[in-house]
Amino acid sequence: MAAFRLSSRRQASVEGRRRFLWRVFAAAVILLLLVLLRVFYTRNTEFKPSRGGTYIEGSVGQLHPLNPWFIIQNDVNRDIASLVFGGLLRYDPTTQSIVEDLATLKVSDDNRFYTLTLRDGLQWHDSTVESPHPVTVDDVMFTFQMIQDPAFSNTLLRQNFQGVTIEAIDDRTVRFRLEESYRFFSSNLTLGLVPKRSFEGVPVDRLDQALDFGFQPVGAGPYAVKGIVQTELSTEVTLERFERETVLPPYHLDRVIFRIFPDYQTLLSDLRNLHGVRLVPRNDDGEPLVPNRFRAIDYKLPQYVALFLNTSRPALQDQQLRLGLQLGTDKQAIADATHEQFIVDTPLLELSEDDWRFQFDPDAAQGALFVSQWHLPEKVRLQRLLEQVEANRTGALRLPPVALLEDGAALTVTGTLLELGTGGTLNGLPVQVQPTDSGAWIVQLPTLNTGAIIPGVNLLTLRKLNGDPVDSFYVTRATNTQLFDRANREQELLQLFLASRDGTIPGAERITVSDLFLEDDTLRIRTEADPVDIRVNDRGERLTLRLLTSASPPQYAEIATLVREQWAQLGVAVEIDIPRSREDFEEKLLRRDYDVLLFGQSLLDNLDSYPYWHSSGVQKVTDDRSELLLDAYNLSQYSSLQADRLLEFIRQEADPEERTESLQELRETLSNDVPAIFLYAPLYTFAVHQKLQGVELAHFSLHSDRFLTLHNWYMDEERVFKTGVSWWSFIPWLLRLRSY
Repeated sequence: MAAFRLSSRRQASVEGRRRFLWRVFAAAVILLLLVLLRVFYTRNTEFKPSRGGTYIEGSVGQLHPLNPWFIIQNDVNRDIASLVFGGLLRYDPTTQSIVEDLATLKVSDDNRFYTLTLRDGLQWHDSTVESPHPVTVDDVMFTFQMIQDPAFSNTLLRQNFQGVTIEAIDDRTVRFRLEESYRFFSSNLTLGLVPKRSFEGVPVDRLDQALDFGFQPVGAGPYAVKGIVQTELSTEVTLERFERETVLPPYHLDRVIFRIFPDYQTLLSDLRNLHGVRLVPRNDDGEPLVPNRFRAIDYKLPQYVALFLNTSRPALQDQQLRLGLQLGTDKQAIADATHEQFIVDTPLLELSEDDWRFQFDPDAAQGALFVSQWHLPEKVRLQRLLEQVEANRTGALRLPPVALLEDGAALTVTGTLLELGTGGTLNGLPVQVQPTDSGAWIVQLPTLNTGAIIPGVNLLTLRKLNGDPVDSFYVTRATNTQLFDRANREQELLQLFLASRDGTIPGAERITVSDLFLEDDTLRIRTEADPVDIRVNDRGERLTLRLLTSASPPQYAEIATLVREQWAQLGVAVEIDIPRSREDFEEKLLRRDYDVLLFGQSLLDNLDSYPYWHSSGVQKVTDDRSELLLDAYNLSQYSSLQADRLLEFIRQEADPEERTESLQELRETLSNDVPAIFLYAPLYTFAVHQKLQGVELAHFSLHSDRFLTLHNWYMDEERVFKTGVSWWSFIPWLLRLRSY
């Protein structure tokens, strides 16, 4: 029995060890399988954005009613509206083209008929199962026909649809018919649609006052407004993703929250709650003030800042003056002072490094101004002295050009009767014939009474007894020795200038008009401390230009000061006018109440220069404000038949090669005419938190265009199998692995 019990124990022990080994083996197999599964999963999956998350952006500004008809002057509103309101078409910043959005598009070959068909299943944000609210052709017609109404208050938007007939083809299709071909028209169809029923009973001239809609807007865009709340620090607008199954692409973020602060300091105080900062300001060194854990994304828009020269002003009608101002404007100094990086020379945002007309060249500027109608006082004085020398060079009168005569003294002038005959007069006084055989005569010209020699320049005229002129002579009277010495030194400089011009003296000794300075109406050699005097015209009018600009952005005031300093070196005086209120500035802008305007313009996505440089955009000059054109955007009052022809052709021509050739001609025309001095394209900075992924900015036309790539933005990621792979692929993968 004992032996049997011992055998049983041994058998039990062996059996236990066997089970243990099987468990170890099973665990090892399971562990290996898990490892292989992990390797398979890691190698055959990739991270992709997942749905969810809330993006919170901070901006500085003020929220106004959200209405796509009236957002042109409020970039904060434009940002929000770009997500809330969907358009028939939209701008694609990656391809820089207009693409389909809520509708599909067909364009006729002559670019006059634009036919759009709404996508299936489109709904407004207020649509519910119980009360569906589909997007219809009636909504499309309403959106655009209101704009065409004469009572519609946004004149810029109304101008885009002048001469356009809108007709409903069927319950899903609408057609826009243009009077003439316009290949940029599709850009106008990116405007956000509005539902007709939200504005029932609202007069056209009060659409901008529909506050119920403005603060509870209804759109058909990818995000819907869920709430607007005023907090202690900011105004908070919350948007939630709105599912649009037939409109691609889909969006990842559940919510987008805009927090609108009164200033940047208040924004920074709430930075921990933000994922993005719109329009980051810069420090004194030009570096963007990007907070920690944020990255800066720089971008620029199709915009330029320029000095618009009001060519309707008499002084600025002189093309050589305009060219001289351009050559004498140091754009690089302006860019450096304002920390801008992109200098431009043309309204097409180009930099022409090889064109002398756009280079900063003070000498060439003086050359252009030299042949203009405006001259430095030194040149005017020198020209008059040269005329006097030429008049004094020949004839019967011979005397020094400068005379020292105190009051009561007389100037003695002598001559012979060879030219006069029997007698004559000098400055109205009869000549006294001397009782000599030579036939000499003498006149005593007094400093008082009849025939007097006055202080300064005098023209002496010798006449025969019948009144016929014989000769004339310019003489300068000095009343003291100091004036006498200065006048004689001026005569010496005059002779030195003549010798320099004739090349009869060595080059090192020669002088030009730029070496001269006018002081107390007398020329002397210029010193480094002497300022450049203000230019004058033939009527003695001084060249003073009034430069108008706005108080915002603040760098405009700095630029205006730099321009004043630079043009002072050309002999041009600049008076800076910065109205205190936006309303005052806009009134002066409307009336063209300026000689020079420092301002910016945006070409938008189509880069169409027509509104800004065609003569149809010239403002009517009138004192009757009711006759002023609100849609006159030609700020230089520029009129050119050649430019008009090219601008019209570029708008209508479909052939890319023909357009390119016409654009080149337009560049040349504007370069020759110099209606404006183009300075730079502004650089902007957008800051995003490191947690936010997928943010890549492309070619924008507006600040709000950054949200055209919002479908790429995400907060969270998830692993997903690569295309063509699933868990069922594990066994084939394992077999392939084993074969290695």
